[in-house]
Amino acid sequence: MEITRKQLLARSRYLLYKAPNNWTENQYIRSKILFDQYPDIKIGYNLVQGLRNIFNTATSIETAYTKLAHWYKNLEQTGFKAFNTIANTITLNYRSILNYFINRSTNASAESFNAKIKAFRAQFRGVKNIEFFLFRLTRIFA
Repeated sequence: MEITRKQLLARSRYLLYKAPNNWTENQYIRSKILFDQYPDIKIGYNLVQGLRNIFNTATSIETAYTKLAHWYKNLEQTGFKAFNTIANTITLNYRSILNYFINRSTNASAESFNAKIKAFRAQFRGVKNIEFFLFRLTRIFA
């Protein structure tokens, strides 16, 4: 049974989220067909995997900076407009991004705490008394 292009795209969606070494055998076969039919998807997928690879393998700021510069150059050569947002983010924040490679820490805990504060504030539909709000925050979350 031959699948249509629409079915191919729909069934290939999940393999694009994974690294190739995590694909099932069916996903590997489907990827060959997908990338033959849609070479731009292969280029975009390789760009994403290249960026992911930098964060998984770079061991120092210097290595990461060099790899990120090469990745950025490859991105510019493709001319994909879909990657403009990430390219601009990297350009504007590359120093902060490279700080990740010092001890591989992120600001995820701070973001999580910020989300808890926002949820807490929303639960009471705003804050009238800021001092009391901060008091309650410290009693609950400290």
